[in-house]
Amino acid sequence: RGSGQVWLSELTCAGSEPHLGHCPAPPWGSNTCGHDEDAGAVCAAPQATPTATPEPPGEPFQVRLAGGPHRCAGRVEVLHLGRWGTVCDDTWDLLAARVTCRHLGCGAAVGAPGRAHFGPGRDPVWLDQVHCTGEELTLDRCERQPWGEHDCGHEEDAGVVCT
Repeated sequence: RGSGQVWLSELTCAGSEPHLGHCPAPPWGSNTCGHDEDAGAVCAAPQATPTATPEPPGEPFQVRLAGGPHRCAGRVEVLHLGRWGTVCDDTWDLLAARVTCRHLGCGAAVGAPGRAHFGPGRDPVWLDQVHCTGEELTLDRCERQPWGEHDCGHEEDAGVVCT
């Protein structure tokens, strides 16, 4: 049995995801599980091969909405390198909002306000020029500039309104 917060439940992994954070699931920390239901895994010892060892998986992609009237509306903030930062509203649209709402388990996207509608965030600005099809699992899977590369200030922070 573990202790503390139970972070993940009801994972529906296909098996090809690079880490658990890419598996469809309810939002982190939203569950009814107790530690009597803690999951485990048994892995085979790796075998030596002449090919290169794959890179270890990165941190799971996390997003939150801040400054809004409830947990499903607010300024979009993403976690990278242990720091929360914002998303620039350049090219931000309802398709990107759809990805965000789905990731958070907040229903359908009904708005994608820009211009710091929910107030300006704090440094850093992590994402800019986000282009989503609306089908991605998380914003980091959308076409975008590399982490931290942007040409905007916090007066251009992106927002989301979900049902």
